[in-house]
Amino acid sequence: MTDQERSGGDSGPPVARRLTTRETAERLGVKPETVYAYVSRGQLSSERAPGGRGSTFDAAEVDALARRTGRREPSPAAGDLVFRTAITLVEGDRYYFRGVDATELARRHSYEEVAEWLWTGELRPGIRFTAPAEALDAARRAVGALPAHSGSTDRLRVAVVAAAAADPLRFDLSPGAVLAGARNLIPTLVGALSAEGPGGGPDDDGDRGGGDGGGGSARRLWSSLTARPADDASLAVLDTALALLIDHDLAASTLAARFAASARAHPYAVVSAGLGVLEGPLHGAASGLAHRMLAEVLERGGAAPVVSDHLRAGRGVPGLGHRLYTGEDPRARTLFDLLARVPWAASALEAARDVVTTTARHVPLHANVDLALAVLSVSARMPAEAGETVFAVARTAGWIAHALEEYAERPLRMRPSGRYEGPRPPQPLPGPAP
Repeated sequence: MTDQERSGGDSGPPVARRLTTRETAERLGVKPETVYAYVSRGQLSSERAPGGRGSTFDAAEVDALARRTGRREPSPAAGDLVFRTAITLVEGDRYYFRGVDATELARRHSYEEVAEWLWTGELRPGIRFTAPAEALDAARRAVGALPAHSGSTDRLRVAVVAAAAADPLRFDLSPGAVLAGARNLIPTLVGALSAEGPGGGPDDDGDRGGGDGGGGSARRLWSSLTARPADDASLAVLDTALALLIDHDLAASTLAARFAASARAHPYAVVSAGLGVLEGPLHGAASGLAHRMLAEVLERGGAAPVVSDHLRAGRGVPGLGHRLYTGEDPRARTLFDLLARVPWAASALEAARDVVTTTARHVPLHANVDLALAVLSVSARMPAEAGETVFAVARTAGWIAHALEEYAERPLRMRPSGRYEGPRPPQPLPGPAP
């Protein structure tokens, strides 16, 4: 709920905002029990919540107490770290970018348009990001020096470092400078993955403004992922996937990006932090597992033996289930709808449905976005890591959005305390090994 909603919007005089006990504790940086200690000492007043469940507190009074005590951030004792963010809300098996249904945004607007709107609040139809020649050349030279077996995330991490070195203004953390760098960085990353020149080909400046064709980052990225010719329907899937994956609340890589931004690392370093976490098999690399599983289903002619092998080995079935959704991942649902319009994706799409149906006989799991990305990568003859590449390029825009939020906060506000469990001092100095 926004502050305006709490105060009644524009329909009448402001109404004092009320906070729950947990919200009050988080704002003060204390345990919930301490909140009631403040009440008992007369430092804070409370009212019973409607229905008699718990207490509520006046936000202005809480803020005044926070100023007096000098505590404005949650302490480790208050539980999990909580971040104020106006970017993404996940609620009721749907998710929203700044209060707008993210799947509808991705269907109607290009990746660049959604990213720009998320950063600035301004929708700029037809916007395309451009890579500076110097940064792109530096990134390609750096990527070209890597071993042949290097993965796409290896290449992206190196490209970010090279692009940062080519930008003497990278330490300027003003919003305008951060945005200018972000608009340059994303096409530099995409361009560094391919040997093509800037722009990715003659069709790069297509006339598409929404999610029903191909242009910009999607077209350039497509040519680096597969030799299969692109068509409007397939580019629409890739572009929509990029827009859908821009952000998804505080995923592990986004949390790393916010920590880096809190330390006032420049935006390139923020993206590097996100990429480092994204490479984990439980995050961005999960789509590669789904790709291999789906390819095996197609090879063996059905999902049953493949699902059986996974369960027998004690492994989960890739591409199924998501901790934030009780039903189907809305990102997967959106991509499946678009993939149904791509004739050459029919067999992979049917295989994915077979996986869901087969597994549902035993466990009520639904498809997640990794399975949808696997349908795209398998049917388009992309490598298994293609989904991870799409994820990384897309999420770069989200990390920048979170960096912009974090730069507006107090620096170095995130300082959890470790719980030491080693030997108690004093201990003798270590001697040489026998």
